[in-house]
Amino acid sequence: MKIEIIPAIDIIGGQCVRLTQGDYSQVKTYYADPLDAAKSFEDIGCRRLHVVDLDGAKAAQPRNLRSLERIASSTGLSIEFGGGIKSEQALSSVFDAGADRAICGSIAVSNPEGFASWLKTFGSERIVLGTDIRDGKVAINGWLEDSRDTVESQLERFKADGLTQAICTDIKNDGMLCGPDVDMYVRLQTKFPQIEITVSGGISCVEDLRRLDQAGLRSVIVGKAIYEGRITLNQLEQCLQRE
Repeated sequence: MKIEIIPAIDIIGGQCVRLTQGDYSQVKTYYADPLDAAKSFEDIGCRRLHVVDLDGAKAAQPRNLRSLERIASSTGLSIEFGGGIKSEQALSSVFDAGADRAICGSIAVSNPEGFASWLKTFGSERIVLGTDIRDGKVAINGWLEDSRDTVESQLERFKADGLTQAICTDIKNDGMLCGPDVDMYVRLQTKFPQIEITVSGGISCVEDLRRLDQAGLRSVIVGKAIYEGRITLNQLEQCLQRE
């Protein structure tokens, strides 16, 4: 497959967990130590890791930087990290802890000028727009609030500031193992070819990955399907073999 597959680690209380549809009351723990999960992904050939600090998303500032530091120092994975990055101090702390990319979502709604300045100051290769979609609107603050922004309006707004990476999470499908909305992602990628649209939400099996790959999508985040055994590490390793 040509599509880049990015395994996900969500962290609450220092543990690797998954939520269902972003609901903090529907949490399941898979690894007591996220580093164990990260190493298992690195061992099969993954190069990039998606890490979300769910405590940080609720607290509006990163809470699990120690876990980030341990993963960054103990693996060679390129880490993209999100959750609670709402100030330049928080952004710097994430980079200092070892993240290669920072995923910023809520600030792009609450302070779009500030987010645009980060793109210019830190570079579009390090700043990723995290746009989480529910009923056509962008959700913020750990998915606890809906904004008036749409994903299209955000991408249009920030492409002029040099945005090249956006993770688009379909909240209604996240953690549901129901398959991604391929048509939506193709539409976004076609409309914004200069921005890498990363698929997030709903991946249930290897066939979903094949469909996205055949549709020309560039990257995809996979979480619950791995942890629930819908996609085994052996299958994932085979998918990672580049054509």
